[in-house]
Order: sequence, then structure tokens, then C-alpha cells
Amino acid sequence: MTVLTDCSHHPASLQAPAKNILRIPRYRGKLIAFVGSDGSGKTTLTSHLSIELAQDRPTTYVYLGLGSGDLGRRIGQLPVIGHMLEKKLSKKAKTTRTQGEKIPGSLTALVVYAFSLKRYFNHLKMQNALRAGLTVVTDRYPQAEIAGTCDGPGLSAAQPGNFFVAWLRKSEASLYQRMAEHHPDLIIRLDVSPQVAHQRKPDHDLELLQTKSEIMKQLRFGGARMVSIDASAPFQTVWTQVVHEIQPFFASHFSHVETGYTVQSS
Repeated sequence: MTVLTDCSHHPASLQAPAKNILRIPRYRGKLIAFVGSDGSGKTTLTSHLSIELAQDRPTTYVYLGLGSGDLGRRIGQLPVIGHMLEKKLSKKAKTTRTQGEKIPGSLTALVVYAFSLKRYFNHLKMQNALRAGLTVVTDRYPQAEIAGTCDGPGLSAAQPGNFFVAWLRKSEASLYQRMAEHHPDLIIRLDVSPQVAHQRKPDHDLELLQTKSEIMKQLRFGGARMVSIDASAPFQTVWTQVVHEIQPFFASHFSHVETGYTVQSS
């Protein structure tokens, strides 16, 4: 069985010839979402689980993050102006995410909105995959409970400075509300201490990791079924717990699963 490595990059995968469509079961696929702060192992576990499940069922992996943090770090690596440009962008992004602050201009708001719109389109593709009967494993999941962080609305924390930004803010909030209303079958929250997360992601700010870790534990994702796993443990231990939690959905597959893989947490 072929793994669709990223649904957002394989739109044609959901447009198979008619003879192949007949093989796809006519029921909604299962949706398993991994959430947690940076350094908790989301990317490693979602990739690993997608490959594992694809051995005996149509499975796709979907990234539902923004990718803005990685983009900022890549900008910082540019010669000469990279560091200065990254610092300026980070300051504007932090202001936008801070309660009581003012969103710094229409251009900044438009960029934030564009990232959210990209996430929304990826979420729509995820829904199409589920309707086609595919099992979907996501890295991150959007929420509409806390703005400015942890995959929540980017424009709802600070205050808009003009009518255009106010419209973008309202429109983005609506997008997140729609995404949040679609509950995964299971959300696996990966809990990791800020210190361990920083060891795994030394280029990330320790204070920000601490904040994200605390906020993540407050999220309820609209009452969706959610379990927490101590992701500070070695990968094999975490993987075994993941298998235990999802067995009710994929019992026939994991009756013979192997857990002796060696991979890096990310």
C-alpha cells in the first residue's frame, strides 16, 4: 500500500481513476491528531504511524501547522541581512500574538491571514481524504480556544488598527471555528518538559517553550476525545503508549506491531 506522504502536496491522490475509486470503502476514515509543544516528537510519531498504518490500509499524513517558525529561522540564515530581517519579523509576530497590543499594520495582518488560509485549505483536503475513506494522521491540529499560540487564530489576540485588519481578524476567526468544529477521532497530546524540548530543539526559545507547554495543557479542542502521553520518555516507550491508545481503532493491525525502531524525536 502506498503512503501519501503529505496530503497538501498530493491533491491528485484523491482524484484516482474510477476503477480505483471503487476499491475505496464508502465510509469516513479515521482521524488521529498529534498535538504538543515543539520538541515533543509530533513530526516523528506522525510520520512513523502513517508508514505503519499504510501497510494494510489507505493512509495519508497531513501537516496542519503554519510553518511560519521554520520559515523565520530559514530567513535568519540568509547572508548579511538575514539575522536583522528575522529579528524584525519576529518582533512583529510577537506583537501580533500578544493580548492588548496593536497588530502592526495591514501587511503583517495579511501575511498572518495568508498562513491561516493555507492551513484552512490543508484542513479541507484532510476532510476530502476522510470522506474518501482514508485513514488520516495529522501533525498538529487547529483550535479556536486560545488565540496567538498553539495553533490558534493568529489575529485574535492583539487589536486591529483599521477596518481592513478588523475584517481579516473576523474572517480568520471564522476559519478557525470551522476547523475546530471538525473533531478528530482521537487527539494524542504529547507532554514534554520545556528542558527536554529545548535539548531537542536548541534553536527554540526556552521561555516560549515553557509558555506553549502550559497553554497546551489548557486546551480541550472542543471536547474531542483526547489522551496525554509523557513524551519526555525514550521513543520506544512513547511509541508503545501510542499503539496502546489507538488499538481500539486499528486492533487488527497492531496485534503484531514491532516497536524496535530507532528514530530521532522532533
